[in-house]
Amino acid sequence: MEQEARVLRAAGGFGRARRLLAAASWVPCIVLGLALSSEALLTAQPGHHCRPDPALLPPALRALRGPALLDAAIPRLGPTRTTAEALGVLSPSSLAPLTPVPRPSSWAPRSGAAGPTWNLVCGDSWKVPLEQVSHLLGWLLGCVVLGAGCDRFGRRTVFVASLVLATGLGASEALAASFPTLLVLRLLHGGTLAGALLALYLARLELCDPPHRLAFSVGAGLFSVAGTLLLPGLAALVQDWRLLQGLGALMSGLLLLFWGFPALFPESPCWLLATGQVARARKILWHFAEASGVDPEDSSLEENSLVTELAMLSAGSPQPQYQSPLGLLRTQVTWRNGLILGFSSLVGEGIRASFHRSLAPQVPTFYLPYFLEAGLEAAALVFLLLTADRCGRRPVLLLGTMATGLASLLLLAGAQYLPGWTMLSLSILGLLASQAVSALSSLFAAEVFPTVIRGAGLGLVLGAGFLGQAAGPLDALHGRRGFFLQHVVFASLAVLALLCVLLLPESRSRGLPQSLQDADRLRRSPLLRGCPRQDHLPLLSPSDSCWAGHTPEQR
Repeated sequence: MEQEARVLRAAGGFGRARRLLAAASWVPCIVLGLALSSEALLTAQPGHHCRPDPALLPPALRALRGPALLDAAIPRLGPTRTTAEALGVLSPSSLAPLTPVPRPSSWAPRSGAAGPTWNLVCGDSWKVPLEQVSHLLGWLLGCVVLGAGCDRFGRRTVFVASLVLATGLGASEALAASFPTLLVLRLLHGGTLAGALLALYLARLELCDPPHRLAFSVGAGLFSVAGTLLLPGLAALVQDWRLLQGLGALMSGLLLLFWGFPALFPESPCWLLATGQVARARKILWHFAEASGVDPEDSSLEENSLVTELAMLSAGSPQPQYQSPLGLLRTQVTWRNGLILGFSSLVGEGIRASFHRSLAPQVPTFYLPYFLEAGLEAAALVFLLLTADRCGRRPVLLLGTMATGLASLLLLAGAQYLPGWTMLSLSILGLLASQAVSALSSLFAAEVFPTVIRGAGLGLVLGAGFLGQAAGPLDALHGRRGFFLQHVVFASLAVLALLCVLLLPESRSRGLPQSLQDADRLRRSPLLRGCPRQDHLPLLSPSDSCWAGHTPEQR
């Protein structure tokens, strides 16, 4: 790890070229944010009610219309107006088959638009959670499979290939002729978008030095929030889901047109050096050095030149050395860190459905919760920017997990007794804390996994988050009959995650580990700041002994 760090410092450190490339990686996050949040609009059910089909009613009731028909169909529930407002469904399925009021849904194009329509309400409402689960399953599989691909083929290769496939699949979605076809396309499209997101995250993180990793990761998250905020405006502009999908495919194509060039998205030199591909890394590092105003052949008394450092690295094995993701099982500490962070990501994403359900009665409209969640995500990122470098990753993750579990337990215990404003405040606090836990878990995982399997490790952690997101749609498939049990399970898991976070090491201000051995050296440190407990070393003063065994990057 120290030798690779010396090579990067000899190439100009985090100079002008690396800063510009890291900042340029923010722009694709707008398109990825649009794609990630489009699910909320595509599956949004419009205001509707279900009514009896007059053709299937007994002959004595077929002549009735309007309120008289409803009073005859539901004679014991009081006036028609109260029934409609209280239930939202004007006839139970046991009385007559339900038909939706002819009002367009999210997947029903405007009059004159090409393609078939699919109802999302009443008898066809099962299609909504099924499509959501399919899309989230695609994101999960893409994170796992393409994360391992990032470690084998490189960050740039996976990013470009994912954008090519995402462009074609996005255009195919806009032309889907049947609902099963749409399900398959949504699954594949989610997988390719996950690959692009993961490869971009890894490349940006490996470009940054330790003091700037958090700031550039938060900047990318804020650009993703900007994409989320732009989506309703684009939907209102095009007024058709097929056109919206086509617009998303066009944006992916534009990303491929610009970020497909190596000048804007070069291969990660950190990954090239870790896998022994020094010849490929030489060209990129030479460009970094020249753009930063550093002579690659000039050496000083303190440090060797870039040419000398690369020559020392080239003396090893000439063949690339790739590490299988299964090598994670042979580690002593790294597998445990990944398991804990994946668990916290699962809880942070999965418990959000409980807060959404508690928020729904207080904020009945669609757009207000949508913009509220986007604003809370931005607030969570700003909170991480202000605290995660100052206090450390582990204390902030501990605080976020504690706030998430506390808000969930209070909502669970006082749902029938707390006033509306208290329920609203706890739901907002829970959403804010869970957003912070999810974002910090991803950054934490990227910092503790070694470069040789960072893609596979981070993919597993992100995949656990998408698995948690699928808990809400899976519950909706069963008519939300298990919502209370789901809330209890995730509240309990949040308490368990609180204890597990204490076992994590601190990665703040440390260099990225390159090999599995480097990652296993990241041990748990005392939670409170100060000199760690250890034996006094001879010939060192007490103040110096506090830093014994720590590299300058760890200080």
